[in-house]
Amino acid sequence: MSVEKVLLASPRGFCAGVEMAIKALAWMVRSFDEPVYCYHEIVHNKIVVDRFIDKGVVFVDSIDEVPLGSPIMLSAHGSAPEVVAAARERGSYVVDAVCPLVTKVHHEVKTRAGKGFHIVYVGHEGHEEAVGTMAVAPDAITRVESVEEVDALPIFDKPVAMLAQTTLSHREWSEVAVHVKERFPDVWTPGRSDLCFATTNRQSALMTIAPQVDAFIVIGSSNSSNTRALERLAVEAGCTHVYRVNSADELPTDLSGIVGVTAGASAPEELVEGVLARLNPRLGVEEVFVTDEDEYFPPPRNIRELQSSIDMAITAMSGASILGTPGLDDRSLAASVVLEALSDS
Repeated sequence: MSVEKVLLASPRGFCAGVEMAIKALAWMVRSFDEPVYCYHEIVHNKIVVDRFIDKGVVFVDSIDEVPLGSPIMLSAHGSAPEVVAAARERGSYVVDAVCPLVTKVHHEVKTRAGKGFHIVYVGHEGHEEAVGTMAVAPDAITRVESVEEVDALPIFDKPVAMLAQTTLSHREWSEVAVHVKERFPDVWTPGRSDLCFATTNRQSALMTIAPQVDAFIVIGSSNSSNTRALERLAVEAGCTHVYRVNSADELPTDLSGIVGVTAGASAPEELVEGVLARLNPRLGVEEVFVTDEDEYFPPPRNIRELQSSIDMAITAMSGASILGTPGLDDRSLAASVVLEALSDS
């Protein structure tokens, strides 16, 4: 391998929703005896999921698989209302780690359906976020992901609204959205896009770099929608050599010239560091900044209560004053650091 230089995309890697979900599950692992159960993968990344499995987390595809009275976490992708209800009936302690941006779409589905709209939902068939969103109002929603599927829609006898899976690329969304608007000129759309700001930022960074490189490396798992969107976007931008890898071990050995590197929103920074070390560019790494990303999602409310209770108990047992103890600063603790601490403990 004779890589001359690496152009490293920024922003890349963990988004605010993934940061929140990973830290929340780590708190559950440290607070409860094994096993802690998680409905679906907490995020779509093999390395992250395997790290939690090593710490006693059991990932399930049905709440019925969870023994009564066990602690349960619901994944960042969002869950159907009946799944949330079943978890609360079955679990001793339940944390819903759904990304707030997905919660926004769930709310929009519920509101529009309640007002008599039929919802055209642009999303990938079988994706956990799409499945959970459609379950909010199953009789009032139809999923599409292609122009052909839009053409096959009937003429609805009620007003039409259009919503989207948050992790779609702009290209996936825009072509279909334009066609929906052509078929249903009076379609309602939200004032603020459903597309995740982090997804948009990572795509913008990739597009800035793509014209300058001989190859592009996209780090992330194959079941990550936003990672696959980055991979497709690099191809569409004209990159002739695009490789999606889970880790540095999967890098091709014949890379040369200038190489672009980015990571999907569920890929930890340690994977990026491993890829950069393996590429070992002769002229070093140039980080290409597109925008500062300072969004922060606090932990779910019951995780904040758990953190506070544990902190107060430790303070009391140590004989210190509870009143004079500063609160935990979750924002300053990066999920990548939390993950590394899990592997070391």
